[in-house]
Amino acid sequence: MLQVIVIGTIGGICIWGLLNIGMEWTNRTEFCLSCHEMSIPAEELKKTVHYKNRSGTTVACADCHVASSKNPVDYARKATMKVMAARDVMGKITGVVNTPEKFEEHRLTMAKRVWEKMKAADSKECRNCHDFKTMDTEKQKDRSVVKHEGAIEDGKTCIDCHKGIAHKPVHQLLEKEEAAKKEG
Repeated sequence: MLQVIVIGTIGGICIWGLLNIGMEWTNRTEFCLSCHEMSIPAEELKKTVHYKNRSGTTVACADCHVASSKNPVDYARKATMKVMAARDVMGKITGVVNTPEKFEEHRLTMAKRVWEKMKAADSKECRNCHDFKTMDTEKQKDRSVVKHEGAIEDGKTCIDCHKGIAHKPVHQLLEKEEAAKKEG
């Protein structure tokens, strides 16, 4: 009986380790760009402060699109995000987003899906680097201080105000869609 427990424990640790290695390996931006039609958003990211800035910090695809794994709940969420990423792979394989033109046609739909995911998680991915508690309001513009204070009071999350922060803004597409809903 003891032998079964020891073998089971060692086997479980090995399986968990291999799964974790696979998760981390697939979180690399190089991996995302190798099998997704993601060169378009990757190039957009390079033009933002999230890629190049005075402090030298930068983000990778997974920093914003996959939860960190600081506890078991995060790990489960990370696994779920990996399954959701399969949708992008299928989009490329089936031809839904396999050209820049088709990608643009589906940009708003894809963006809304990410925004909904982030909002549901209280912008966890943003909060891994940004936190209201550690923001230096002395270094923020007055308008930003007021907006952040209002967001705290209203229970807003980062993505409520910062849509399109790292990729091509789609606000005009969102406004057109909302206007069409009102008319129709």
